[in-house]
Amino acid sequence: MTSEKDPLASERSGTVREVGNHAIWSLSSCKPGFGIDQLRDDCMDTYWQSDGQLPHLVNIQFQRKTMVSHIYIYTDYKLDESYTPSRISIRAGTHFNDLQEIEVIELIEPSGWEMIPIKDIHDRPIRTYMIQIAVLSNHQNGRDTHMRQIKIHSPCEPTSFDINKFRNFSTVQFQQYATIR
Repeated sequence: MTSEKDPLASERSGTVREVGNHAIWSLSSCKPGFGIDQLRDDCMDTYWQSDGQLPHLVNIQFQRKTMVSHIYIYTDYKLDESYTPSRISIRAGTHFNDLQEIEVIELIEPSGWEMIPIKDIHDRPIRTYMIQIAVLSNHQNGRDTHMRQIKIHSPCEPTSFDINKFRNFSTVQFQQYATIR
């Protein structure tokens, strides 16, 4: 796990894309008006607030097997104090009954984006139908939790190609396509 200021920077570079909008999201619990819509609205002033006993769960289910390379979680200890997660488990599988824990993260008074690399035993991004983010404990032994944003990143296939492979046009018909406007 590493601190990363802007998950959008890698999206803008074209190396990853945010795939959370391709998933069905569910929560173990939430206070009215503090649910999935607030967790996914790209606003750092809103948040999901759980309402119940630990562990608090965020379930992310994809309709097809999806490659996931990173999960970004935005939390703010200065604003949320005892509501801030201190220990998070990341689990993956095909459905609720076969989830395997792939990462456990300790957060110490986090403020901002936390990047969690999601890798298999060969250090490659995982392919999965489901991800579960479980808040195992909060700072100051808090009961409920706040998470302000979650982003799920998938690596992009390189879309650029080497134009030099196509430079040796030999006929007049091909030479008219030798430059791209």
